[in-house]
Amino acid sequence: MSTHLSTNGTGRARGLGLHRLGHVEGLPIILVCILLVLFFVIFAPRVFLHWPIYFSFLTTVPPMMVLATGLTLVVAAGEIDLSFPSTLAFSGFLFSICTTSLGSPWLGVLAALAGGALVGVVNGLLVALVGVPSIIVTIGTQFFWAGTASILSGGQSDALQQLDGTAVYEIFAGDLFGFLPMQFLWAAAIAVVTWFILNRHRFGEHVLFIGDNRQVARVAGINVVRETIKLFTIMGLLGGFAALLLTLENLNYFSTQGQGYLLPALAGVFIGGTSVFGGTATIVGTFFGTFIIGMLEAGIVATGIAGFWVQAIEGVIFVAAVTLHLIVESPSKLKTLGSFVGLHRG
Repeated sequence: MSTHLSTNGTGRARGLGLHRLGHVEGLPIILVCILLVLFFVIFAPRVFLHWPIYFSFLTTVPPMMVLATGLTLVVAAGEIDLSFPSTLAFSGFLFSICTTSLGSPWLGVLAALAGGALVGVVNGLLVALVGVPSIIVTIGTQFFWAGTASILSGGQSDALQQLDGTAVYEIFAGDLFGFLPMQFLWAAAIAVVTWFILNRHRFGEHVLFIGDNRQVARVAGINVVRETIKLFTIMGLLGGFAALLLTLENLNYFSTQGQGYLLPALAGVFIGGTSVFGGTATIVGTFFGTFIIGMLEAGIVATGIAGFWVQAIEGVIFVAAVTLHLIVESPSKLKTLGSFVGLHRG
């Protein structure tokens, strides 16, 4: 009798443990990230067994992480923002012109954030008040603000080497204690704050409610127009801040900066487990998802695989990560897949 009870108790405890483990936020993508690092350590030990490669990721990934964090909120509300690459160009220009022409990098910081907020407010007003679908609005504003940045800058780059070693550089792009990149600390802090907003604040609850069912959210008393404008404004602010990090890291402004961030940032969000349909989001997943995207190309090249394989492998990892997330979140999908395979074998 006692043995029988003990066995049942152990089974229940294990089942409960697995159930809790399956509900750890971002667990599937954390596992994928760990497995990917182990793969690179095994097949590219000369690179991935030495710490400099990891610190290089801590300087290159943060701008994309900041963008993906804001984008997670937007997608959670059932919207999309494709204009953030142009925010990097426009806000970067404002920071650059204030630094070089006005001699005030701190004014440039404020201008970059204000420029990003302006992009976000315009997007939010068009989506929330006019009712234009966000994908249409942000495609249009992507072209508009990118074109504006090119016109204002004359398509020229702007060297900012004079900022090296200054207070604004050390605060946003320097190294804490001589080795820990400030960009990563800023990006991590934004991720933590955003996690609390999404999971512990009324605004985050409203965002998820809107993403789950916009009409029901209105009936429940949520001001959908106000929250949508606020949402896109936050995304614009984070885009402006990402532009600041990127420009200071390079100590150079390019009118085309940011154009390569669209697909990687989106991939980081969706790999992390945020639902494309809205209503479900994970900042932890986005955090690790952006690191996966950020280290993929360097890792693949370091293993000696030919460069033309990079995009194909990235596609496989993208699909595998999303599939693993769905299976962990909904084990019934694995049973369905097993039944389908068994049926075809039969």
